[in-house]
Amino acid sequence: MIVIKEAIIVEGKYDKIKLSSFIDAMIIETHGFRIFKDKAQMNLIRKMADTKGLLILTDSDSAGFLIRNYLKSAIPLSKVKHAYIPDILGKESRKQKYSQEGKLGVEGVEKDLIIKALQKAGVLTGEHNSAANFPRRSITKSDFFSLGLTGSSNSHEKRKKLLCCLQLPEHMSANAMIEVLNSLMTYEEFYNYAQALQLNP
Repeated sequence: MIVIKEAIIVEGKYDKIKLSSFIDAMIIETHGFRIFKDKAQMNLIRKMADTKGLLILTDSDSAGFLIRNYLKSAIPLSKVKHAYIPDILGKESRKQKYSQEGKLGVEGVEKDLIIKALQKAGVLTGEHNSAANFPRRSITKSDFFSLGLTGSSNSHEKRKKLLCCLQLPEHMSANAMIEVLNSLMTYEEFYNYAQALQLNP
């Protein structure tokens, strides 16, 4: 797996699935043009920009550049890197029709071409980019269970309460929450939030 410290911004779930098969990183979807109106998702992207930095990897068509430019205008330039896939004509196997411009998106481009795009963006260090991680206590599924964030009748309400407090998207799943929280804060900070909100079962 290729480790990338920046949060990677892609357009949709199939792009995320493709990258997740060989990249170890926080991957956030814009859900296409929905990002223009989704304030909660945009707030998450801003938080990731502040804590990890962003790598924008959208499709090479006009829609992809429209989303990329929107994000560029909303995030300080110093916190953003850009990776560009080449223009390749074709159609993803899952699709019945070609896209409007007939170009392959991130999900359809070969892995090697994506890696080259990452190299050009300057997010790879070392042969396999096995970046050293500072050892620290991670937030786990067991922590969520012990605090009643999973496994109880009101777990959903507790997660929603925590997401609201942290100004994160309310539709986020428990697994997605754990990933995001580990990027945003330490276990101790998470536990203090939980205590302050009285999330204990």
